[in-house]
Amino acid sequence: MCINRGFPCFISKQKAFEMKSIISYPKRGPWGNSSYRGNTSGHVIKDVVQQFFPRQHPKRFIEVFSGGGTGEEVAMDLGIKNSLHLDLNNGWNAMTDEIPFGSDFIFSHPPYWDIISYQRYNGGHSDDLSLNMSYDEFISKLDQVNAKIYQSLLNGGIHAFLVGDVRRKGAYYSIIKDMTWFGSLEAHIIKTQHNMLSDNKTYSNNNFISIVHEHLLVFKKDQVWMVQLKSTVTKYFDLRQFNNITWRDLIQGALEWLGGKAELAEIYKVIEGSKKTLKNNHWKDKIRQTLQLHDNFKSSSRGVWELKF
Repeated sequence: MCINRGFPCFISKQKAFEMKSIISYPKRGPWGNSSYRGNTSGHVIKDVVQQFFPRQHPKRFIEVFSGGGTGEEVAMDLGIKNSLHLDLNNGWNAMTDEIPFGSDFIFSHPPYWDIISYQRYNGGHSDDLSLNMSYDEFISKLDQVNAKIYQSLLNGGIHAFLVGDVRRKGAYYSIIKDMTWFGSLEAHIIKTQHNMLSDNKTYSNNNFISIVHEHLLVFKKDQVWMVQLKSTVTKYFDLRQFNNITWRDLIQGALEWLGGKAELAEIYKVIEGSKKTLKNNHWKDKIRQTLQLHDNFKSSSRGVWELKF
């Protein structure tokens, strides 16, 4: 408290920098080569540094997939003199080469599968992650790189990882869901995308939802030897073998499978062997009862049933 003309006054403190869970940079800033496809805004890197290293610079800042030079120019702007920026463009192979220094901050911005080809920049290298490979192969290689990054971190260090989602031939691929997570998650930040080439496209499918965001995941290494791993396993399971599926759901599925209309004997054949039928000796009676009780089934002729909408 101070005294100003006999009245108390208060000295306000400048609020520390604080990132939000959604970030948006309509102008990418002056850093890096703006014509380099897929180059992210330097504001992302700058804000992450200010958020997680508010009092002093990282001991060493390493950038993996440095691309168009954005990270290097951000480092210079922030006065970070011992940064290292690695990419196939400058001779560093993420699949085979070591990360040469331990660090407390790594930023990586890998290709989003085969959305953009970077062959023009690296001379057609066979270890380019943007090559035309299967999605499973891409995820496997990305996991190898992320493991390498995590292993090189100093204890307490962070890995800021920026990546987007992909849509291919009607299928939606979530890279952050399918890849392995190394370390504890400190933050999941949604970044809005601006000035994309797809903004000028018109899609014939009225249900099409454009992808206009990216994911910034911040992982922390909080133990020297033990690592927290998370991965998604996709399994296929026959709904007929679920314990809690209802008779109505079973019959609906059977009719859909049979084209929306079928004889009772065909319905029996599709449902036979399900968990429900194995637990009920009178399962055929139960199917007939359910068909008659539920409004979304109707009989079009004797012994023939169809879905009603």
